[in-house]
Amino acid sequence: MDLPPARHATLVFERRIAAPVARVYAALSDPAERAAWGAPSDTAVMIYDAADFREGGQDRFRCGPKDNPNIAGVTRYLEIVPGRRVVSSEEIAMDGQRLCASLTTLELWPDGAGARLVSTTQVASFIGEDMIRGHETGHNGAFDSLVRYLSR
Repeated sequence: MDLPPARHATLVFERRIAAPVARVYAALSDPAERAAWGAPSDTAVMIYDAADFREGGQDRFRCGPKDNPNIAGVTRYLEIVPGRRVVSSEEIAMDGQRLCASLTTLELWPDGAGARLVSTTQVASFIGEDMIRGHETGHNGAFDSLVRYLSR
């Protein structure tokens, strides 16, 4: 079997959110809220089949088009500093094939009356550059959705 080389990227996402840090953290830590804002577009869905937001806990989710959420993921929480930082690892698969693995550090800081969110993801794609671009598009869409969600 010819194994393609893994592709690696470090992706940094920053957002200024017009909500206090405590409110942003609540939207990040509650699985019902994550499902409400986590899809990167109106045509996509994020479904949590299991959620355990604590150090050592893990989430199992499905995402993708609303009519076929065929992408499966597992997030493992490595470090949680409430209201400040969440470090997690994630594996994404589709139809039994692992697509990528990543390590994410998400940090929050007060920014005037709002919050500043910085998320740094180190991703290893096992299927080429398309997964890197997909990771970037998905995260940008989800964080834009979070900003809109918290602006209501």
